[in-house]
Amino acid sequence: MIGPASQRPTATRAGGLVEERFPITAHSPGERPPPVDESRVRAMRLVTRERLTSRGLTCVADDATLVVSELITNAIVHSGGRQIRLTLDVRDGVLRIRVHDGVPGPRPTAQCPEDDAENGRGLVLVQEIARSRQGAWGVSDDGATTWCELSLVAC
Repeated sequence: MIGPASQRPTATRAGGLVEERFPITAHSPGERPPPVDESRVRAMRLVTRERLTSRGLTCVADDATLVVSELITNAIVHSGGRQIRLTLDVRDGVLRIRVHDGVPGPRPTAQCPEDDAENGRGLVLVQEIARSRQGAWGVSDDGATTWCELSLVAC
């Protein structure tokens, strides 16, 4: 369950595949978010897969869904923001995924965690998926948007 109607994601077609916005509960960065916010990750995975498969982009759906899951999770857990925006669009043979949390801050980096660490692998996964798809990933200069580009050449 995502929550009351006032807290459900709003979707628009902004010249691309999807633009979803949803509120999140205020909490300190790094603190475990409430279940309603954790459920948003699953909802965005489902939206991503549905939109990609409905456009015949099944070949990239698994990778894109994992990227979306990791970027949304990072934004919810680490930003301290109150709203998240997910944007997917295709241009020039590239799927562009952007997650905007609206909170400028330090730019996250992909770091290899210790073998027994329970978290910290998300951006490493994003980096490797982007590399395997002849793409790239990064963070806006102000740290409020994390993005990933996946080539559709193999599709």
